[in-house]
Amino acid sequence: MLHNFAHGDLLMLFSEGHLFVIALIALLLFGGKKIPELMRGLGTGIREFNDAKNNVRREIEDSIRKDATATPTSSQPTSNPTVSSTNPSSGQ
Repeated sequence: MLHNFAHGDLLMLFSEGHLFVIALIALLLFGGKKIPELMRGLGTGIREFNDAKNNVRREIEDSIRKDATATPTSSQPTSNPTVSSTNPSSGQ
């Protein structure tokens, strides 16, 4: 049977016993010396991802701000004098 879980309800599926078993399996797979190194790498990766995300957000906001402060062009066309194809001084 499939359940429709809301955000945060997934954590309620795991009790303290489940989390202990998951931690024990991780300890057995990676060893006690490797886990701090893995967590450090994970933290560095998350930090780099957040920095990149914030840089993209800042660039988009700066671009929007720049476009908003730019001098808006007139939506009405300016009238340009038309030039006749016949030259009145040539006598044609």
